[in-house]
Amino acid sequence: MNEEQVVRNPKGLLISLCAVMMMSVMNGTMFNIAVPDIAKTYQLMPSEVSWVMTGYIMVYAVGALTYGKLADFYPYRTLITFGLTVFCAGSLFGFFAQNYAMVLLARVIQALGGAMIPALVFLAPIRYFPNERGRVLGIVSSVMAFASGIGPIAGGFIAGFLDWRYLFLTSALIIITLPFLRKNLPQEEVKKGYIDFIGAGLIAGFISTLLLGITLGVSWLFLLSVTFIGLNFWRMKAIEEPFIPPHLFKDLKYRSTITTSFLAVVCLFGMMFMLPIMFRDAYEMGTMAIGLVLFPGAVSAALMGQKGGRLVDSKGNTFVLYLALTLLAVGFLLLSTIVGAHPYVVSATIIVAYMSFPLVQASSADILANVLNKNETGVGMGVFNLLNFVSGALSGALIGKALDLFDPSQPFNIVGFEGTTAVYSNVFLVFAVIIIIGFLQFRLNYHKNNHSDSHEEPASL
Repeated sequence: MNEEQVVRNPKGLLISLCAVMMMSVMNGTMFNIAVPDIAKTYQLMPSEVSWVMTGYIMVYAVGALTYGKLADFYPYRTLITFGLTVFCAGSLFGFFAQNYAMVLLARVIQALGGAMIPALVFLAPIRYFPNERGRVLGIVSSVMAFASGIGPIAGGFIAGFLDWRYLFLTSALIIITLPFLRKNLPQEEVKKGYIDFIGAGLIAGFISTLLLGITLGVSWLFLLSVTFIGLNFWRMKAIEEPFIPPHLFKDLKYRSTITTSFLAVVCLFGMMFMLPIMFRDAYEMGTMAIGLVLFPGAVSAALMGQKGGRLVDSKGNTFVLYLALTLLAVGFLLLSTIVGAHPYVVSATIIVAYMSFPLVQASSADILANVLNKNETGVGMGVFNLLNFVSGALSGALIGKALDLFDPSQPFNIVGFEGTTAVYSNVFLVFAVIIIIGFLQFRLNYHKNNHSDSHEEPASL
């Protein structure tokens, strides 16, 4: 199968990809708002109701990697038809759920199908838009960032005026994108290849036990997680075609890029997780007010994504990644200084960090597209998506623990505000340090023994 497929209607395909990505991301963020309502409906403890999000993220993370691997062999039309059908079925099942167990099962079914979306949406620009890859990745990333910001507002509106069950019904509407996707995706043939399902199972076990260990704080789960990853490393060396080729991580450019992206996304998702808590607890704001304060950041991310995509094509992907990391570090330092001021001032400051979201995603994905071999694009990008979702779960768990354990009145930042916002100032300062570390490790490792910029001499797709 030729890697550069002819798309009859590129604009139609791009609109369809953005629509399905928008609805997928909103599905995840809308349910964040609904968690207290679900707990009230079924009289659940916080640790019990948290499985609405934890279970979804676990399946979604492993699924994103699996679909990425499958995309190296199976046509996109087949995978996207299967994924959206399963996702819609899970959404309808959730709408008619009669008990909490059925709600959890519905979320797992949603994740089984929905995990296909980020895997294929980030691969489609590489396969179908080789000459405009940076621009298209920027648009897709901006849609992802905007949906992350608008999702809680939409979720609060739907759950507040109707009922949290209608979030499932709203998510089921994603099926309307399927006819447009099938119409605009080219016909492709199945490629011959071997898929190591045992290796996939070991990776699923590693991710599941790791996320469960983080979420539940159970030490023996971490031991089980280490066992799974050890078995996976053994299998990667023992068979000829493992699920994840080990040489991927031997490539210094690939390794440095996914490491930097992981650190950046940990901080970005951590910010998105922490800001609603901060505005609720320290500023005593309601759900809708919080959504409105965060909305300018989401809009700025959407606008910056389109500009950033063009910058990737014109200035180079490493330039845009350095720009994004610089903006992130400056944004977090400003937030560390400004939290405690009027919420509108904080809202304006958030824009600096928020606008970096699509820049990080677009530039990292474009760098990886150049680094990866054509027959390993799916699994290579699958690892990229996997780390994105693991980073979200990791940052949420760690920040939640930090907020539970620490309540300083004096921030580390000598010009920061004292009082209830001091702990948030400290977290933002830590974020800034993490971003600087990511910047330095990318600078040191990516360009080591590198005599030409990968974007100026693109790899053939």
